Amino acid sequence: MSLKKQFIKTKPVVKVTFSVEAKDASTAAVVGDFNNWNPEEGTLSKLKNGTFKATYDLVKDAIYEFKYLIDGVYVNEPEADSYKWNDFAGSENSVLAV
Repeated sequence: MSLKKQFIKTKPVVKVTFSVEAKDASTAAVVGDFNNWNPEEGTLSKLKNGTFKATYDLVKDAIYEFKYLIDGVYVNEPEADSYKWNDFAGSENSVLAV
């Protein structure tokens, strides 16, 4: 799993690439504050090597909570900037600061 942030000097956005290795998985998505926790808006594409990946433009100078949804199971990003407890989910969410 990994996160890659590309800051755009001319725009108030950051291109964030989410990737997660899940060779045996059928589906993967990234869900969080930035897409209303909607898996359809956070679909990741499966590459030939078994990694799921996608890049999204996120508003700069913001903090987002998110998780990966892999075949219906929520998974945190080990390389997240931090983690935050969420009472609704009853677990920690990954935190991304851009």
